[in-house]
Amino acid sequence: MIRINLAPEAKRRRGISLPSLSLSLSLPSLNLGTLFGVVYVLTIVGIAGYWVMLSTERTKLTTEIAAGQAELAQLKVTIGQVNQVRAQAQDLRRRLAVLEELMKGQARPIALVDVFANVIPKDLWITGFETREDFRLKVSGSAFSTTAVSDFMQNLRSSGKFQDVDIVISRRDLSKPAGLVTFEVTCRFEG
Repeated sequence: MIRINLAPEAKRRRGISLPSLSLSLSLPSLNLGTLFGVVYVLTIVGIAGYWVMLSTERTKLTTEIAAGQAELAQLKVTIGQVNQVRAQAQDLRRRLAVLEELMKGQARPIALVDVFANVIPKDLWITGFETREDFRLKVSGSAFSTTAVSDFMQNLRSSGKFQDVDIVISRRDLSKPAGLVTFEVTCRFEG
């Protein structure tokens, strides 16, 4: 601040004094219009910043939702494929069980036929062969002689695989050429 002394010169000279240097700081006067303007601008800037932040967050969440929905659709397809594979696996297990049951059930009949084929004499023919669930057999056939029938029965007994070997019928059929002997034998397979 500049001070101007308007007093006459005589008064100034009487007491020679040096001008005092004083610094004074003063705050500018408070203007309410300026204050409200600044507050208004800061409020608008704050609201705009908050709006931008919310808009960015909304865009981010929308993108995440779209990605989540795409992943969900892909997982539904994968789950459908997994369920289809499970159904196929279950079907294969069921088929495998049926095949195992068939194979387990085939071993004994195959052994029966194999052993039975080895005990038939050369001059004897089998014309009928019946089996029951308990592997009881009823065998009918023809032979050139009663000796062939008795050899057949002896072969069944000596094989060790057939039990309870009995002859049901044995007769010579004179109506057929060469006097063939027809027979019927029952036994039980123990193989």
